Amino acid sequence: MLVPNTVALVTSSTRGIGRCCAETLAREGARVYLAVRRPEAGREVARSIAQAGGQAEVVFFDARRPESVRQMLEEIAQRENRLDILVNNFGTTDVRRDLDIASASWEDFSDIVSVNLRSVFDTIHYAVPLMARSGGGSIVNISSVGGLEPDVTRTAYGVSKAAVNFLTLDTAVQYASLGIRCNAVLPGYTETEAAASNMPPEFLSAFLKNVPLGRPGTPQDIASAVLFFASSLSSYVTGHLLPVAGGFGVPTPMYGMLPRRTH
Repeated sequence: MLVPNTVALVTSSTRGIGRCCAETLAREGARVYLAVRRPEAGREVARSIAQAGGQAEVVFFDARRPESVRQMLEEIAQRENRLDILVNNFGTTDVRRDLDIASASWEDFSDIVSVNLRSVFDTIHYAVPLMARSGGGSIVNISSVGGLEPDVTRTAYGVSKAAVNFLTLDTAVQYASLGIRCNAVLPGYTETEAAASNMPPEFLSAFLKNVPLGRPGTPQDIASAVLFFASSLSSYVTGHLLPVAGGFGVPTPMYGMLPRRTH
């Protein structure tokens, strides 16, 4: 599905969704750059990818150090002179600070929104000229259904992901003439270490009652959607926001209260 010599960059890729995206792209033949804050952890993932027959390199990336974004794209430009796939996977929140509007401070709200949005803005800013050199590429932003569905808390996270969704659409429109496509994958609840630490079991049980497919997502569910957008299978698709959430948000709000069909 990926053309030979494809060069891919995946941010925040030492675990969870990011790691699975990197491994999936590498299995399909991409030379993957792991953009990570912890280089040794990145090298461990790179060794694992190499043992499986793939190619992976490590570049330093810290979403709270904007200069690192420019530096990592400059490094890839020097080493490869091209970039074909960019997966913006970084995103964060803090359940202790990311509260409802009346309870949160502006400082906490703006900090979370800023780091999530700037990490995507900056990588696109520096990636577009590099992608244009070789005739285009595919940008895939990992957003969230939290950018579509209002919540009783985590306001900053939801606002930041809604902004990423709009940035995805603007990028698609502004750079289509350069052969650059931009789409977003919007995970629902996905079984990762980070998600597990933020979701108590009783919440997850109640939440899954509103997921028609009745289970959490897996990192591979998300990575498979990323591969679709990164590959020629989606060559005529841009500006699309794809929820990968088991149907969450599709049915009536009464859905979770209804008995499940058994036949």
